[in-house]
Amino acid sequence: VQLQASGGGLVQAGGSLRLSCAASGSILSVSEMGWYRQAPGNMVDLVAFVKDDGTTKYAEFVKGRFTMSRDNAKNSAYLQMNSLKPEDTDVYYCNTRGRTSTGFPFNSWGQGTLVTVSS
Repeated sequence: VQLQASGGGLVQAGGSLRLSCAASGSILSVSEMGWYRQAPGNMVDLVAFVKDDGTTKYAEFVKGRFTMSRDNAKNSAYLQMNSLKPEDTDVYYCNTRGRTSTGFPFNSWGQGTLVTVSS
């Protein structure tokens, strides 16, 4: 399963960006799609995810500013980022979990997309 992420860029503080992530390949089902961002120590922090039933979860530092959505028919997810702050500057990674057409679980990561917020 491959993920194609897009939508990063440079924006001024207070501005908006929309990240997109599309999954392709032999997909039977997608249970969860989410966005993470780079953290110290080669780790990633959860930003937000959306489950196949529409349930969403957000990190505290983005609540009220970011909105996660998905298009199940397109195996795509979107992160609308509003009221961006300089501290949101980071590399954002798309993550998708589900089952392949052969029934095996998958947990795929997209290439990072850089979000830069200037003050």
